[in-house]
Amino acid sequence: MLTLTENAQSVITGIVEHAAAPATGGLRIAQGTEGQGLDVSVANAPEAGDQVVEQAGAKVFLDAPAAAALDDKVLDASSQPDGRVDFAVQHAA
Repeated sequence: MLTLTENAQSVITGIVEHAAAPATGGLRIAQGTEGQGLDVSVANAPEAGDQVVEQAGAKVFLDAPAAAALDDKVLDASSQPDGRVDFAVQHAA
């Protein structure tokens, strides 16, 4: 299962709060359109069939292809001074 770093937990919580999502909201990672890459968006709730990862209040919803791709990974995140957020996926130690 995907693991979130403390930085990722903080960044994800901030993104979801800034988007004014409800308490059920989180960050959704899903297979990209045309099957390429992964798309990241704020969702009000998980979709049917999503795997839910919740750590320290940060919620990530993964569709089946994303859950399979990120199964043994660690998600890190950092906020940049210009407001951009960078995500990094690493192999779990």
